[in-house]
Amino acid sequence: MDELNKILVIEDEERIRRLLKMYLEREGYAIDEASDGDKGLQLAMDNDYSLILLDLMLPKKDGIEVCKALRTKKTTPIIMLTAKGEEANRVEGFEVGTDDYIVKPFSPREVVLRVKALLRRSATTSLTNVSTTTKDVLEFEHIVIDNDAHRVLADGQEVNLTPKEYELLLFLASSPDKVFDREQLLKEVWQYEFFGDLRTVDTHVKRLREKLNKVSEGAGKMILTVWGVGYKFEVTDE
Repeated sequence: MDELNKILVIEDEERIRRLLKMYLEREGYAIDEASDGDKGLQLAMDNDYSLILLDLMLPKKDGIEVCKALRTKKTTPIIMLTAKGEEANRVEGFEVGTDDYIVKPFSPREVVLRVKALLRRSATTSLTNVSTTTKDVLEFEHIVIDNDAHRVLADGQEVNLTPKEYELLLFLASSPDKVFDREQLLKEVWQYEFFGDLRTVDTHVKRLREKLNKVSEGAGKMILTVWGVGYKFEVTDE
C-alpha cells in the first residue's frame, strides 16, 4: 500500500477505533491502530503516515505529549479527537502542533470529510509544480516561500512549520495586502464550511506568528491582524 494512503489512529476506546477504521477503509485508506500514547508515538516515529488521528486522553502518554514529541521530528498532519469539555486542552494541542480537532461525539462522516480536506490541502501544497521547470517561489523582504521544496526562510533562516501553518502562510502570502476574514480562511485553507471553529484560525495565526518572530521580528510583523475583520499578509515599502 502506498504510504500516502496510510492513516494512524491513536485511540484507547476500541469501539471508536473500529468505527474509524471501518469508515476510513471504505475510502481506500490503510489503517494502523494504537490504544495508548506510547505505542502510538512509536508507530508514528517509525513509519510515514499521511495523517494521524490522535485522541487527547490516552493511557501512558496523552495526546498533548504525543503531539509535542512527534513535532520534534515530523510534520505529519494531525487531527486531535477531544471531548466537549476540553477546550483549554484543544488550544494547548494547537500550540504544540495539532492541525485540526474534532469534538466527541462525532459523526464518522464528519471525520472522513475532515481527513480528506486536510490531505487534499497537504497534497496540493507539496506537489505544486512538480512537472514544471519554473521554480514556484514567493519572495518578500523578510520571507521566502519555496513551494517546490516546501520550505520557508525568514531572513535567510529556515522556519520549521507544520503542514497547516505552511498552508496558511502560503495562502495569505499568495495575495499580499488582501484581508481575509476567519470564515474565508476556514473555507480556503481548511476546506470546510460547516464544522469549523473560528478559534482554529486564531490559534494557527498566533502560532505561525510566534514561529516567525523567533527567527525574524520583521517576518512576524508581516502577518497582520485587521481588528474586527480578519488577517492579511502585509508587504511594506521600506
